[in-house]
Amino acid sequence: MNTLVRPALVLFVLLSLLTGIAYPFAITGIARAVFPHQAAGSLVERDGKVVGSLLIGQSFSDPKNFWGRPSATSPMANNAANSGGSNLGPTNPALVDAVKGRVEALRAADLGNAAPVPVDLVTTSASGLDPEISLAAAEYQVARVARVRGMSAERVRALVAEHAQARVLGFLGEPRVNVLALNLALDAAARS
Repeated sequence: MNTLVRPALVLFVLLSLLTGIAYPFAITGIARAVFPHQAAGSLVERDGKVVGSLLIGQSFSDPKNFWGRPSATSPMANNAANSGGSNLGPTNPALVDAVKGRVEALRAADLGNAAPVPVDLVTTSASGLDPEISLAAAEYQVARVARVRGMSAERVRALVAEHAQARVLGFLGEPRVNVLALNLALDAAARS
């Protein structure tokens, strides 16, 4: 029995050191060397203060800002410690009611906007932390943001276009815009 236990324990300790310590440190070191900004969380600083991450959605509710996807995380929105979707199916009455409520809130925030509400403004993502919206969702909000900020819709559209990201590798995903980056660009444009 002792001849089996000792090699098993030695192998267990070696594999634990290799996969639990050596490998994570090596990968972290490589990531910090090759992708330092991303390895640090893609944090965005303004005036020496961290205002968010380009990788995690934020809840913007001020009408002067673009709004991102709703978050399904709890106990608070965009809680990275509780990443996950709501797991509500398309026929679940709770999901239907939540979507109806979000559509009504969007309509109330922009009374003259009769355009169809893009789906990503009223449904949560699988992670509940999506930092980006579709170009259609951005376009839906252009008139409201321009009106509240006192900017022309064309200038706001130009900022959306400047911050638009194409499909990954030309075919993966959809064109999109990062909500935090766009709102920060709007703030910078207002200051200048």
